[in-house]
Amino acid sequence: MHVMVIEDEAANRQILSAMVMQAGHSVDVASSVKEATEKLLKGDVDVALCDIRMPDGDGVELVRKFRDPGSAVETQFIMVTAFASMETAVEALRAGANDYIVKPVSKEDLCHRLSQIEVIGGLREENKALRRLVTGGRALYEFNSPVMREVGRMVSKVAVTNSTVLVTGESGTGKGLVARAIHEQSPRADFPFIPVNCSAIPESLLESEFFGHTKGAFTGADRARKGLFFQADRGTLFLDEIGELPLHLQTKLLHVIEDKQVRPLGGEQSRGVDVRIIAATNRNLEQMVKEERFREDLYFRLSMFHICLPPLRQRGADIVGLIQHMLRSSSASPSGGAMKLDPDAAEILQSYHWPGNIRQLENVINRANILADGGTITLSDLPPEVSRQTLGAEPASTFVAMEGSLREQMQRVEAALVSKALNDAGGDRKLAAQRLGIGLSSLYRKLEEHASQLEDVGA
Repeated sequence: MHVMVIEDEAANRQILSAMVMQAGHSVDVASSVKEATEKLLKGDVDVALCDIRMPDGDGVELVRKFRDPGSAVETQFIMVTAFASMETAVEALRAGANDYIVKPVSKEDLCHRLSQIEVIGGLREENKALRRLVTGGRALYEFNSPVMREVGRMVSKVAVTNSTVLVTGESGTGKGLVARAIHEQSPRADFPFIPVNCSAIPESLLESEFFGHTKGAFTGADRARKGLFFQADRGTLFLDEIGELPLHLQTKLLHVIEDKQVRPLGGEQSRGVDVRIIAATNRNLEQMVKEERFREDLYFRLSMFHICLPPLRQRGADIVGLIQHMLRSSSASPSGGAMKLDPDAAEILQSYHWPGNIRQLENVINRANILADGGTITLSDLPPEVSRQTLGAEPASTFVAMEGSLREQMQRVEAALVSKALNDAGGDRKLAAQRLGIGLSSLYRKLEEHASQLEDVGA
């Protein structure tokens, strides 16, 4: 924290300043109400240690001025008082001071008061960020599933820090939304949020995209270009599909995260950057580390705080809230009002297994919104793969012809179960093996054994 000592006696200023610095905070001083006012108006003082009696004014009046609801200054005040001025200290508390401390001030007492202010300040910043998220219209919906309420709690906790964050989960689970929520609830919310899909940039251009280049750095570089790190300075850089980065760029990314220095291609000097990194992937980075396709030290650096998003099939209680948000965000119904969802259709949508997760749900709702008549989405507006499977008809991927020998029929059943497990796991073979209760090597053997049957069931 940045602390200002407001005290007219030089000896007391020096003693209090030394205590503040020993507590690990930066310090500034003012010897009068006038000087303190000028410095406080800059808005960068977190806590003011303010003497009550000053040669050109009253510390209470200073508190009253800056704790007025119309004041943009958010400095917290701790009044420094003698026993003879206790009544005035109480008056200062009523005027908006946070605390008071009695002379002679002990180092332990002062450190304790400052740490309390620091905790309260952190909670205040978190609440401000949450209010900004809601009043800005950016809150998506209320999470009802316990697993997503826990994700929301983790987001609010990590947002107010500068920690790197790794978000994992199947494709379409909303990893980008979580990354943006972290940014918007953080002190960096007023600065850029720069998303980049690491798999969408040609490998030959990756280094230039990330770090920028000087004019003439390579053929075609007819002008200098700011890289993504410089574009995101003081904000957040969201690295989606981080598992697609080549190893040589992983090394450079690690150095930037550790040193906070970036040197553009063709440049001779590095420049400092202040960027928060949030990375996301649907790949198993731990397995990639074992296979030496992802740097272990970069993995540990990125996963300082890990948020794992569950698939939509495990979040049935959230589906209606998601749909309502999507309908509010889409165009109105032909009748002029907001599109509604028929209860029977809502039940079907909640029980469907959603292999494509939120992205598939959004496509289904957009389609239904176009087809619906009378301002209400009904069962007939849902695509066949959703209504058929949920209503009880056998989906093609699990249909087994009851013909042939018992062994042949059992092989077809096993192939269908393997296919369904892979489909439900979004192609993640490790997860599919876990759901089948077999080892990964056993799953590979069954995929090889049932190759022809799997083709027949569409795997």
